[in-house]
Amino acid sequence: MASLRAFLAVTAPPLPSLSTASFPTRPNSLAPRNNRLSSKFSVKCSYAEAGIVDDSRSSTIDVVADIRSERIVVIGGNGFVGSAICKAAVSKGIEVISLNRSGRPTYQDSWVDQVTWISGDVFYVNWDEVLPGATAVVSTLGGFGSEEQMIRINGEANVVAVNAAKDYGIPKFVLISVHDYNLPPFLLQSGYFTGKRKAESEVLSKYPGSGVVLRPGFIYGKRRVDGFEIPLDLIGEPVEKILSATENFIKPLSSLPASDLLLAPPVSVDDVAYAVINAVKDDDFFGVFTIEQIKEAAAKVKV
Repeated sequence: MASLRAFLAVTAPPLPSLSTASFPTRPNSLAPRNNRLSSKFSVKCSYAEAGIVDDSRSSTIDVVADIRSERIVVIGGNGFVGSAICKAAVSKGIEVISLNRSGRPTYQDSWVDQVTWISGDVFYVNWDEVLPGATAVVSTLGGFGSEEQMIRINGEANVVAVNAAKDYGIPKFVLISVHDYNLPPFLLQSGYFTGKRKAESEVLSKYPGSGVVLRPGFIYGKRRVDGFEIPLDLIGEPVEKILSATENFIKPLSSLPASDLLLAPPVSVDDVAYAVINAVKDDDFFGVFTIEQIKEAAAKVKV
């Protein structure tokens, strides 16, 4: 009997070695929606049963996994709102590229080192260096000045960015716009408001099923200007709490002309930033969002 067992042990055929399996991944260049960045890794599988010696020469399995990885381009990422968006995105593990005229911020912060800073102007930038591989573009462009300047900054610059993103197949565009104030028509005809609305129209036209327009009012937080920090939260936060507490009493006043200038609740810059993160991560998040909807969207992703 012993000799029979020895004979079987010698003549038994070896177990077949593991073969290499590859799973195709969705192309990540200029994908129309749900861009994915593939990640390839190897797994070495081995096992042993009683009487079987582990074969260290067994082959590895190469797996190409289709893993979602957001990469956003923040236009104006060095500004008040833009820097808050970059910081929030980094905290959520999102890869961030910032395009702005001044490039990298001069102040030191841990999240700053995790952002790719590109110095450039939307009217002249080489988009090949900015947009490939991005899953969303976020524009914080806006400002005041002469009528011509406001139309160019708030409107034309954003239109250029929207069309560039569309041409490169970026699946989502997020625009930081402005609250729809109930101001007299002659005030709403200023270059600031007409520029913003022109940009909104371009986003909703080119991205009807994925474009996002956020309409905050007064945005508060700690704003850095020329090396100094302006604590806008000392004004905005108390006003927001007061208006929230008295909402039922002041609601009838909202129909009065220009009442929004006093009664539209301020919004934390962090709420705006986290609402953007919600928009980036959620494919069903699109359209125009009011002040209250911005706060609700932010609450879903804040920790």
